[in-house]
Amino acid sequence: MKRFSELTEQEILALAISLEEEHGRVYRDFAESLREKYPASSKVFLGMADEENSHRRQLIDVYKEKFGDHILYIRSQDVKGFIRHRPHWQIQAMGLDAIRKQAEVVELETRQFYERAIPLTTDIGIRKLLGDLAEAEREHESLAGQLIELHLTKEASEEEEETKRRMFVLRVVQPGLAGLMDGSVSTLAPLFAAAFASQSTWETFLVGMAASVGAGISMGFAEALSDDGSLTGRGRPLLRGIITGLMTTVGGVGHTLPYLIPDFNVATTVAILIVLIELWAIAWIRSRYMDTPFLQAAFEIVLGGLIVFAAGVLIGNA
Repeated sequence: MKRFSELTEQEILALAISLEEEHGRVYRDFAESLREKYPASSKVFLGMADEENSHRRQLIDVYKEKFGDHILYIRSQDVKGFIRHRPHWQIQAMGLDAIRKQAEVVELETRQFYERAIPLTTDIGIRKLLGDLAEAEREHESLAGQLIELHLTKEASEEEEETKRRMFVLRVVQPGLAGLMDGSVSTLAPLFAAAFASQSTWETFLVGMAASVGAGISMGFAEALSDDGSLTGRGRPLLRGIITGLMTTVGGVGHTLPYLIPDFNVATTVAILIVLIELWAIAWIRSRYMDTPFLQAAFEIVLGGLIVFAAGVLIGNA
C-alpha cells in the first residue's frame, strides 16, 4: 500500500476519480434499495449521486488535459489512511438510519481527502480543482438538507417513520414476542409438574432449565427455517431465529430461577409472581406493537397461562 504523502499529482487525480465514481454508484444503490419503502429518501440519494457524477466529470476533464486519456487504476484500498467501510449491501440491510450515517461518513472522508491532497500538488489548475471540490464536499451537508426539504416533506417523513415501525415489528417484535410467549407459557406445565411432583427446588430448577433451553433451540430453528424473508419482508432468517430462540429461553428461565431458593414454598411463590409479571409484559407488548387492546391481550394471555399452569399442577399432584 502507498502512503498518502507519496502520491503523485496524477495518482491523486486518478484516486479522486475512483472515489467519486464509487460513491456515485453506492448512492444509486442506496437509492434503489430505498425506492419502494422510502421513496423520498431514495430521491435524496439520487440527487447526491448526480452531484458525485458531476465531480467525476470535472476531474476527468482536468486529468485528460494534464495526463492524457489513460486513467491510472488506483483505489482507496491501495492507499494507507482510508477507512475500511462495510460493504454497502450490509449497510443497506441495517436500515435507513445506517445508510444516512454511512453517507455522512463518506462525505467527511472525501472532504478530508481533498484538503490533504492540496498541499501535495503544485499545478495551479489541479490545486484549484481540489480546493473547489473540497468546498463542494463541505457544502454537501447543506445540499442534503436542501434535497431533504424538497423531497422529504412532513407527510413523506411520517410515512417513512411508519414504514420503519412496521419493519421493526415484523423483524424484531414479532419473532421476539412469539419466543417470549412460547417460553413463558409452554414451560409452565413441565416446571410446575416437576415442582409439585418432586417438592425439590434443585430438581425443579434442572427441569425448568432443560425445558427453557430445549424450547429456545427448537423455536429458534423453527423460525430460522420458516422462510427467507424475501417475500414477507420479515428480514434475515438467521437474525429472526436468534431473536426467537433467545426470547423463548428468557421466557422460561425467568420463572425457573426462583427455584435456586432452597425453600420450596418461597421459591414457588416467587415463581408464580414472576409468571404474572411475564404475562403482563406479553400483554403490554401485544398492546403496544400489535394494535391489540390491552384488556383483550391480557385476558387471552392470562387465560392461556392459567390453563397451562393448572395442567402442570394437576399432573404434578397425580
